[in-house]
Amino acid sequence: MVVIDEIEKAGDTMSNKGQNYSLTDGLLPFLERSSAAAWKCPYYQVGFDMSWISWILTSNSLVGLSAPFLSRLEVIHLTAPGKIDLIAFAEREGRRRGLSDTSIDAIIEVIDLVAEPHELNLRHITRMITRAETLAAGSLLH
Repeated sequence: MVVIDEIEKAGDTMSNKGQNYSLTDGLLPFLERSSAAAWKCPYYQVGFDMSWISWILTSNSLVGLSAPFLSRLEVIHLTAPGKIDLIAFAEREGRRRGLSDTSIDAIIEVIDLVAEPHELNLRHITRMITRAETLAAGSLLH
């Protein structure tokens, strides 16, 4: 299994001979089982069966991803986590990191006070938990 995170940010690169290359174009032969089964390494000129590889590609947006690339994928749209999800994550991660109930309750209160759930994400919650960890450890420097 190969996981590529945020594939839409991969971009293109140009060789010193003026040839354009992109990760998404390079992946095309691997994403169709028939072509992956008979893939030939362009450098060593040796054939490999790459059809056994499973691919997971994440993306924040489909903008900029080519139609041929998208046609080889099963696109699954996920919704952003809501307040209930963020609270569950804060409780689970806070307990895993050994935070006190008071610290976890304070983080949950912040989540509850935010007007719109889309204003918070898992990165925000992780930062709050890390900050609470730092405060609990008493290693805050001014």
